Amino acid sequence: MFQRALAEFLGTFWLVFAGCGSAILSAGVADVGIGWLGVSLAFGLSVTTMAYAVGHISGGHFNPAVTLGLALAGRFDPKDVAPYWLSQVAGAIAAAALLYFIAAAQDGFAGTGGFATNGFAEASPEHYGMVAAIVTEIVLTAIFVIVILGATAPRAPAGFAPLAIGLTLTLIHMISIPIDNTSVNPARSTGVALFAEGPALLQLWVFWVAPLAGAALGAFIWQGLEGDDPYGMRHPAE
Repeated sequence: MFQRALAEFLGTFWLVFAGCGSAILSAGVADVGIGWLGVSLAFGLSVTTMAYAVGHISGGHFNPAVTLGLALAGRFDPKDVAPYWLSQVAGAIAAAALLYFIAAAQDGFAGTGGFATNGFAEASPEHYGMVAAIVTEIVLTAIFVIVILGATAPRAPAGFAPLAIGLTLTLIHMISIPIDNTSVNPARSTGVALFAEGPALLQLWVFWVAPLAGAALGAFIWQGLEGDDPYGMRHPAE
């Protein structure tokens, strides 16, 4: 468990440092900033690279919602959910602390501002409301969990799961950054919220409840897709 927890810590650290770091340090640079598309790619690439690096150790969750979804789908031991969650949140906080240290070293630093946090209403990049944020997080987390369960299923093509998962996370960010800055990951939301200005901590509950609800929905849908197939319709060659 120590090795698995360390892998989850490292993977979540890299996701937050690379993904949120790209938003904090690189997205808004005049003329040469990477913008929302670059941030979307950074999140997707961070998951892909760490899934290949340490996924064989811990399963490569890096996200409390993913851990819950896998447990509810029968792919993960429920007794291991708590240590995974603790490792993921700790990794996210460590990454956010390092980003704060780096950002504060810039000449003229005047505070963290939003610090790549998730939010709605005045904290939404395009001023979407709470209901829009909740619905978005539930739907996109459900899809994310379904893709993870499908890409890692025994009959799925071997070796391609990290690519499918990373590309899905990239697409998720391309859809939802304007709405709430994209969470689908309570650990990611928690880490940066601790260092941000504004309403991030007050709104953080949404980015725990909605992704976890979406993960449960995704697990439920996947169980329906993966259920008994008495006529062999899905796998006629077997």
